[in-house]
Amino acid sequence: MSETEKTFVMLKPSCVNRGLIGEVISRFERKGLVIKGLKMLVMTRELAERLYEVHKGKEFYEKLINTVTGKRVVALLLEGREAITVVRKLIGATDPAKAEPGTIRGDLGLDLTDNIIHASDSRESYQREASIFFDQSELMY
Repeated sequence: MSETEKTFVMLKPSCVNRGLIGEVISRFERKGLVIKGLKMLVMTRELAERLYEVHKGKEFYEKLINTVTGKRVVALLLEGREAITVVRKLIGATDPAKAEPGTIRGDLGLDLTDNIIHASDSRESYQREASIFFDQSELMY
């Protein structure tokens, strides 16, 4: 049996503003993922730059930062069997126009930059991203 792991997910401003928080979270819960942390916050530029630092220097970086800065997002810690892989499959391709029907982005996404959701793509990115939004004490349970 595969091991249980955690992953980080951020529901982007379009998800929050369109009233899709419950819809997206329910998809994770129906798949057996357990919420280990949840908070809503207004994204500062500093947080956005830290989250998206891997994209610094790319042509879409500023648009990505501006899309989330000053707006409400929901940060989630999810846990389950192969959580990182499971979440990535559930959310679908980055571009909602190319995401498969049945995925979160395929069903709900409208825009390439504000594509409903961000999720860690590896254990290393989970550790880095989760620590941006959650204190160490919140990551331990």
